[in-house]
Amino acid sequence: MDNTSFASLFGSLLADISAITESVEYIVVEQENFIEVGCYLYRVFPAIMELKYTENTPKNAKEILQALSQNVNLAKDLVGECKKENQPVSDTELRSIIAHLEGVVKDIGECLCLIPSATFGGEEYAETAVRSLSDEMQNVHFEVKQPQVLETKELEPQISFASEQPKKLQMPIETKELEPQISFASEQPKKLQMPIERSQMPQMPIESDLYSVDVEVSVSTESSQILSMPGLVDFLKITSQRSQRQHESINKSLTTLPQVAHYIEPLYDTFFCPLTKQIMDEPVTIESGVTYERKAIREWFETFSHLEDVMCPTTGMKLTSRVLSTNVALKTTIDEWKDRNEAARIKVARTALSLASSESMILEAIRDLQHICKRKRYNKVQVLSVGILPLLIKSLGYKDRDVRCGTLELLQQLAEEDEGKEMIANIMDISTLIELLSSSHQPVRHASLLFLLELSRSQALGEKIGSATGAILMLIRIKYNRHVDSFASQKAEEILQNLERHPDNIKRMAEYGFLEPLLNHLIEGSVEVKMEMASYLGVIILGNDSKTYVAERASPSLIKMVQSGNTIIRQAAFKALAQISTYHSNGRILVEAGIIHIMAEEMFACRIYDESINSKKEAAEILANILESGIEHDSIQVNTHGHRISSDYVVYNIIYMLKNSTPDELNINLIRILLCLTKSPKSMATIISVVNETEASYTLIELINNPHEQLAIAAIKLLITLAPHVGNTLTERLCKTRGQPENLIESPTEANHITEKQAVSAKFLAKLPQQNLTLNLALLNKNVVPTILQKIFLIQRSGTRTSRHATVYLEGLVGILVRFTTTLYEPQILFLARTHNLTSVFTELLMKTSSDEVQRLSATGLENLSLESINLSRPPQIKKTKSMKLFHLPKFLSSISSKRINIPVLCPVHRGFCSSESTFCLIDAKAVERLLACLDHENVEVVEASLAAICTLLDDKVDVDKSVSLLSEVNAIQHILNVVKEHRQEGLRQKSFWMIEKFLVKGGNKSVSDISQDRLLPASLISAFHHGDGSTRQMAENILRHLNRMPNPSTTYYTIQTGPREVLSVPLMGTLEKVSSGPRQVKNVACGIASPNVFYLEQLDPIFFTPYKHALSNN
Repeated sequence: MDNTSFASLFGSLLADISAITESVEYIVVEQENFIEVGCYLYRVFPAIMELKYTENTPKNAKEILQALSQNVNLAKDLVGECKKENQPVSDTELRSIIAHLEGVVKDIGECLCLIPSATFGGEEYAETAVRSLSDEMQNVHFEVKQPQVLETKELEPQISFASEQPKKLQMPIETKELEPQISFASEQPKKLQMPIERSQMPQMPIESDLYSVDVEVSVSTESSQILSMPGLVDFLKITSQRSQRQHESINKSLTTLPQVAHYIEPLYDTFFCPLTKQIMDEPVTIESGVTYERKAIREWFETFSHLEDVMCPTTGMKLTSRVLSTNVALKTTIDEWKDRNEAARIKVARTALSLASSESMILEAIRDLQHICKRKRYNKVQVLSVGILPLLIKSLGYKDRDVRCGTLELLQQLAEEDEGKEMIANIMDISTLIELLSSSHQPVRHASLLFLLELSRSQALGEKIGSATGAILMLIRIKYNRHVDSFASQKAEEILQNLERHPDNIKRMAEYGFLEPLLNHLIEGSVEVKMEMASYLGVIILGNDSKTYVAERASPSLIKMVQSGNTIIRQAAFKALAQISTYHSNGRILVEAGIIHIMAEEMFACRIYDESINSKKEAAEILANILESGIEHDSIQVNTHGHRISSDYVVYNIIYMLKNSTPDELNINLIRILLCLTKSPKSMATIISVVNETEASYTLIELINNPHEQLAIAAIKLLITLAPHVGNTLTERLCKTRGQPENLIESPTEANHITEKQAVSAKFLAKLPQQNLTLNLALLNKNVVPTILQKIFLIQRSGTRTSRHATVYLEGLVGILVRFTTTLYEPQILFLARTHNLTSVFTELLMKTSSDEVQRLSATGLENLSLESINLSRPPQIKKTKSMKLFHLPKFLSSISSKRINIPVLCPVHRGFCSSESTFCLIDAKAVERLLACLDHENVEVVEASLAAICTLLDDKVDVDKSVSLLSEVNAIQHILNVVKEHRQEGLRQKSFWMIEKFLVKGGNKSVSDISQDRLLPASLISAFHHGDGSTRQMAENILRHLNRMPNPSTTYYTIQTGPREVLSVPLMGTLEKVSSGPRQVKNVACGIASPNVFYLEQLDPIFFTPYKHALSNN
């Protein structure tokens, strides 16, 4: 059967059952039998729905549904025969119809027992209910008690199976204990006894329930049928008009549910107060003999201003006494009646929750259960025992807010019992309740919190609540939103306090930023609790604000724990302090708490071996964290002998430990401490002395090859810091170490796989003394340059953003290339620079990088190469020079030497044949324009390096006139003037003024005009003239004289200026020839006013200028 056929069959089957249940309500004669048939068919509904929605559809589903359909159709026809108007049914026909209906019910019961167990998907309650219903239907027996003509009526039905009625049955509440007597044995309940003659009570029929689960409630008295009870309709009419402010109510939808007639006991007029028209809770009798509700009659008496006017509200009799006598007998009878009928009302409510035909029916059932549970503790036990709990939890999924809120309130009541808490914990998913905490409806939120608060009082449930996803986080959020909802905030705080009884919950609270419980237990708890809390602090991930809060509150306690003799407690405290100290802002807090002295003692003191290593490691980590925070540590004492953290005592101890310690983690932290100490001049001097005089340098170099990557990285970072001070020593050690220095140039397969170790290794090689020929030749012989160029290309192609270490790595690689430009006097390195055309490499790097350091290094490399251009630029010679015969090229270079080199062109500046490849000519490499563009850079170091490279084109040995002319064509003077305006650094001013003076002397009228028209230049010159050093002032004075801003002196002086920084001024004693100056630096050895006449020192009169030459050479 396909899905369409199944759906059609289900639809018709349910429609027929609904039609039958509606029809039997209108049959008057033998109404009990017809209602019972309708009840049975209505109870088949859930079983049919199980077949429809089960995930495990049975193979015989088709046969079951078809059999059910046939029997239901037959029942529909039989009931229809009884509903025909104007065609009375005889007694014989009536008996025959009822007998056939009995057979139909039995057949349906047999169909239900054919449903396999797998259909219910493990829901034992559903399967038990269906099996119980099947057994009951197969054993059914109907008896015709009143043989008469069957009639139907057009009035409203007295009993409805699904619809709701607005009338309510008012029930009072009385708190009275009743021992439970519940058994799961039979469907036949014991008779309920009433204070009425047994002969007046008709026999109660067999109990029928929607989900009959063999529940028997044993109480003390007998019952009768509600249908034959006089006065019930009048009672319902009265109660429907009563005030909602007084007592609990039962919606008539409950009293009209299936089989309510078998459960509810009759009411008696004596139960009702004549004044309130409600069942009395405290019946009292007055002087007239009439019984009233105590509160009501008192209010009646208070309406009279004079005692003599008081009368009985019922009889009108004048009362001489206002004494109230408790009617004990009536009160006892009412209480017993309430006990018996509340058990029936619980079953009615369960039926309503099972049918769930409407949300209003569910709500009324829930409210009635709330009232029942409030009256007596034992009623909660009854509610939990009859299977209502799963139905309530299911009701939390309804969209109706009132249903959700009422369900939560009822669950809270049930959870007040320990048994209820346990049952709820076993059935309910706590995450469902947590979701309701974020409801937009405030009553639902409040009810959820109150229910959760009740559950949290159970120690067994605390862990389950805390482990629910988002539970503690939601509660913390609600707690801190006191300004939004103070009631919810208060309840959330109470729940969190209950959850604190579980250590894991305290840890979860701390992880979510609520640290108070953890810190309170850490400070005030027992030794075991303190240890556990400290352990949590060491493992949880705290935000920076939380770390500061913990440091402020817990530091003293943790430091005391470190000083204890318990190894486990010490380790826990160490971990917690290590966690706190990782946030640099906590450094000062920890120092003020006295932690430095304790950690130093742990590091340098001798203890038991096993604990010593662990405590030293933890102490070194904490001390490193604190020193890295940037606190001023020179004044911090580490012991009682007055030793400070920057003293020789600490440095020697750390280096000694570094040479002799085994754990890599300890060595890492020791190196971190040394790195921090290098920031102190005193400590730095001690470290340098120790590295130079001891084997510490070997130790540090050997750590580069350590398999522990973080340790190798830390060692290299320390070596980088020490390189400017002990670079030659480190270079010597490095070259003597096996596998070095080539291992520092590792080759990543892709640019985005660059590691931190590769980056710092390249930087270390770049920071070592660049003019160290031993290291440069070692790198050359290991053929690292092709690898470096390949890596630079890969990084440029993919960009530096592909790896966080790419920029540092690129800077290191370029720095290594610059090393070779400082030792070009070595033929092998010169050949290397030509082979790889380093001039073009640096020129490209000037503009194709986002790193300022790469630009600076490239400009420096071009400066070094350009200084060699004048020596390399000469007419080509046929035979080999001596210098080429004196050395032998390495094998890897000899193959390249056979390649043909492009024929150079005559360079106007260098007065010879030049090319970027062979003579490193900046003009041929088109580098001048790029260097000038770098003069507009914001980074001063980039500007100064670029300016220094351009200065090489105005050297004494080049054709300065041609050089100035070429630079003028690319508007170089304007870039230089911008440098003067933008920067005030002394080095930049000296280079800029030196070049400006060159343009004034060699640039002709156009250069003079361009410089004179700059309005800001005089102000910069005057500032330098007043505030610059001697060389800068002299250069500024020279330019001001050229610009006619200063008068010429009466005595003529000549300036010997051999560089952009220093000048030599001497008086004129004879006729001299004017010559151009060079960029060499000399000291100012003569006093006087400089003139624009500049000469080469070597070309001046040897006799007259000998003293100046000696002074020049000595200075």
